[in-house]
Amino acid sequence: MPFSIALAGKGGTGKTTLAGMLIKYLIQNNKTPILAVDADCNANLNDVLGLKISDTLGNAREEMKRGDVPSGMTKNIFMEMKLEQAVIEADGFDLIVMGQPEGAGCYCAANTLLTEFLERLQNNYPYIVMDNEAGMEHISRLTTKNVDILLIISDPSHRSLQAAVRIDELARCLNIGVGKSYVVVNMAKGAPSEKALEMIKSANLELIGTVPEDDLIYEFDFEGRPTFDIPEDSKSLKAAFDIFDKIVA
Repeated sequence: MPFSIALAGKGGTGKTTLAGMLIKYLIQNNKTPILAVDADCNANLNDVLGLKISDTLGNAREEMKRGDVPSGMTKNIFMEMKLEQAVIEADGFDLIVMGQPEGAGCYCAANTLLTEFLERLQNNYPYIVMDNEAGMEHISRLTTKNVDILLIISDPSHRSLQAAVRIDELARCLNIGVGKSYVVVNMAKGAPSEKALEMIKSANLELIGTVPEDDLIYEFDFEGRPTFDIPEDSKSLKAAFDIFDKIVA
């Protein structure tokens, strides 16, 4: 079975950037191949990694629904082919993107397709990194399940930490098979406040570390450069790597 790490958190906390750093960490430590999963319908993990999306699972299902199946090919074979084509191959890792839902506000079919495809693919990779959409929906839809580590990313704000606590509570309530949950405080201006530490402790969560605010991240993002290529002396990258040292098997 692969060692799987899922990232979750409130929107704007930098979880996708940290997912890219985690993939970079695994590659540098020869923990490959990696299956990188962008389970956010608003896909942007590819931008962090510097890759262009060729296709998505959502697109594959839409083509089948429209009847774009070639003559003489069964729907099952067509979907098998399209799903394989949706895997973006890179150096040390592959990326699969869920993509947009098939209807306004409906994610069910795309989510089911992603779950089924992961079950088929997972044994081909010793490591899986899943970047989830912001909020809690991926938990209630059971996209994030049976993972070794759930990294809940928060910024230092009260509202973001509150969201982190609620994500963990929902994961426990639904019993989705999370081995261990940790909180990461990202974009920190300093050490977490006593109030923040108390919030985390009272929720029976463990703070695994903090990642400082880093002007380099903002610079790369503003210029449209993949943060995957951020230099080794980046203070945020160093802090993230220290955290990953604690959790990666």
